[in-house]
Amino acid sequence: MVREKNALSFIAPYKAGKPIDEVKREFGISDVVKLASNENPYGASPLATDAAKKALESLNIYPDSSSYDLRKALSDKHGLSEDMFVFGTGSDGLIELLCKTFIEPGDEAVIPFPSFSLYETNVTASNGIPVRVPLRADFAMDLTAMKNAITDKTKMIWLCNPNNPTGAIYGNDEQKEFIESVSEDILIVIDEAYYEYALSCEKYPDSQSLLNEHKNIIILRTFSKIYGLAALRVGYAMADSSIINSMNKIRAPFNVNSIAQAAAKAALCDTAFTQETLKKNEENKLYLYREFDKLGMPYIKSYTNFVMVDTKRDSMQIYVELLKKGYIVKGGHVLGMDGYLRVTIGTKEECEGFISALKEIINK
Repeated sequence: MVREKNALSFIAPYKAGKPIDEVKREFGISDVVKLASNENPYGASPLATDAAKKALESLNIYPDSSSYDLRKALSDKHGLSEDMFVFGTGSDGLIELLCKTFIEPGDEAVIPFPSFSLYETNVTASNGIPVRVPLRADFAMDLTAMKNAITDKTKMIWLCNPNNPTGAIYGNDEQKEFIESVSEDILIVIDEAYYEYALSCEKYPDSQSLLNEHKNIIILRTFSKIYGLAALRVGYAMADSSIINSMNKIRAPFNVNSIAQAAAKAALCDTAFTQETLKKNEENKLYLYREFDKLGMPYIKSYTNFVMVDTKRDSMQIYVELLKKGYIVKGGHVLGMDGYLRVTIGTKEECEGFISALKEIINK
């Protein structure tokens, strides 16, 4: 029998939200709403869809390894040099690439908990040592505690802002002070997968403005959330060219397909679509807040397209009962937050249906 790497004995497979078809088969139902993976319930921009269809004409040709057109579009949008971008198969691919590039056996990585589990998974898979730091009472990163967790073995620090799964944020002044206190030989990764949803908050950090001053920062963003391109798997990172060059040494040459590149570039142009998404997201978030208040269920104020709610009950049981009624959410038991459910903010109809199903379950 072939043995796996020793490090993998500490890793469990990632638990993604259940697929819609699987729930249909398992419970014998025809109507299923997925509110588990924080996808855009309004789909993708028509511009992105049209660009993807056009790209289908070249399926026999390898994609542009450098993602030049998308790189140029993002360079213009953010006002950064083109050599400050690298692309991956969603943020997931970039997280893996970062660990493969920078983590050596025995290196420590300071990681908030609970947060996105793939930070810890990929650090461990690279034979690094994850150092967990609990969140603050408001469920955002505790930057003071994270600073105190740094040792002479620390190679990397992971920040998630807004945090997944809690949806909470820390402020601009906090982040700036933290970054200035960290040694330049420690890589600070700022995962901003939900960046667009938090921009309206005045205290939300302007991480990009720090890139030219601090060469040890890398910012991760994705087209899977507000841009509605989750199926195409495309994310990007912004950092000093020295970091980007190191990552490109081992990046797979054709890691972002042509359809994804074309759709992502087109999506950037459709600000009307993203603004309408934000408007509807805010309206439906407030609806969920009101309904959770009526049910006596505390929730964490969210700066994302999901809400983490404390059911004050066995959330695993509620999760299963919701599946039976055709609603897929993310159970807190797999997120390090027993008793909670993470609910994607769907359309008005989806949110109303979810609340109706939840009421039926808890009023049994």
